[in-house]
Amino acid sequence: MGHGRRVILTRPSSDSQAWVSGLQEAHHQVAHWPLIDIAPVSPTPFFLETLASASRSQAIMFVSRNAVTHAMAAGWQTSPDAGPRCWATGPGTRQALLDAGVPAARIDAPPADAVQFDTEALWQQVKHQVRAQDVVWIFRGADADNAESAMEGVGRDWLQQQLQQAGVTVKTCAVYQRICPHWDAVQRERATAAASDGSVWVFTSSQAIAHLKQLLPAVDWKLAKAIATHERIAQAAQHLGVGHVWVCKPALGAVLSSLESLA
Repeated sequence: MGHGRRVILTRPSSDSQAWVSGLQEAHHQVAHWPLIDIAPVSPTPFFLETLASASRSQAIMFVSRNAVTHAMAAGWQTSPDAGPRCWATGPGTRQALLDAGVPAARIDAPPADAVQFDTEALWQQVKHQVRAQDVVWIFRGADADNAESAMEGVGRDWLQQQLQQAGVTVKTCAVYQRICPHWDAVQRERATAAASDGSVWVFTSSQAIAHLKQLLPAVDWKLAKAIATHERIAQAAQHLGVGHVWVCKPALGAVLSSLESLA
């Protein structure tokens, strides 16, 4: 490994420990500045009935690891013997499903060697199993319909269109909330400096970039360096004004390889 770089990791705290450890083991200096705070939703009777209804559907798509953990925490239950298909776009979400007790045989996800982990790759795995009149649920974050997260919603919108064209009824349920964090003056000053001091920002969500714009509206990002884990996230970074953006898979190994190539 070449000389370490200063890496700004923006993933939510609940998703980041393995990445922080892996980056540090590769001799990078890691600043963990989550740009999304994760919070539960209120477990109203309607919400709990929604979870029960989803368990009787053909399939549930979990948009992230957080969708799995918060659905479980809210009362969603799975059985090793029967239940809906569980869809995941990436290895982290798939592992969360396994950890939650979902049998591997009931999980659909892109293969480990897929070119990209996204809804398009997922669709190739599930399109032959859906039938007209099926019901598919999407478990997501509460902000998914907000204008600021429109870039990140593109993939789910596309998948929903494919399902609807196949005659499938698509329903959504917000099982957690994604909130903009609060940064004090010191944190804002540090982040402003990191926009031009050679640090490499790692973005795994378009919503994180929207929050960064909200936190630092006046910063010039043309000298900034960033790794984005999907083309749509890279487009959001470029829209922010980030001058140098590299794209890789949303996996620690791919991020480490990208950092190595930059070194």
